[in-house]
Amino acid sequence: MAVVFTTTSIIDGVCYGYMFWKSRVAAVIYAIWYFMSFFVVEVFIFVFCYGRIVAVIRRQASVMADHQSPGTSAAQAHTHQVQTNVIKTMILISAFYIVTWMPTNVNYLILNFSEPGSSVDIVHYTATFVSFLYICANPFIYATKFDPVKRILVDLISSRISRQSTVGSHAT
Repeated sequence: MAVVFTTTSIIDGVCYGYMFWKSRVAAVIYAIWYFMSFFVVEVFIFVFCYGRIVAVIRRQASVMADHQSPGTSAAQAHTHQVQTNVIKTMILISAFYIVTWMPTNVNYLILNFSEPGSSVDIVHYTATFVSFLYICANPFIYATKFDPVKRILVDLISSRISRQSTVGSHAT
């Protein structure tokens, strides 16, 4: 909010935000800080946390493999399939985040490095739409790619349908 209050100006009764920096250096420093904090650090957190999740999954799989008898190749294949599915989902989510949020963050950098008043609204609105597309699509990616989530959703939907049909048959 401190940035919003210091860079907002009211001209002829119209509020203009994020446009009036007291110095160009402050605008550039803030743009770089913003890009690093809200994009680069988040991508790093994705890579670090998802890497830790993969390490735990592999460790659990090796422990399970040590406890299984040699003839249970079907269980090993299932464990390998789960590992592969989790890794694919994590890569897809991370790549989708990078692809959808990069335009917004790069646009913000360009906006603060360029001369004031040189912004193009259609670029801003398009980049914002693409960014919010990630937020809306993220749960659906998990639902379609991650088998445990998919099973829970199918169970929820089937139980809800059976409850509705039971209530509907009692109402008639």
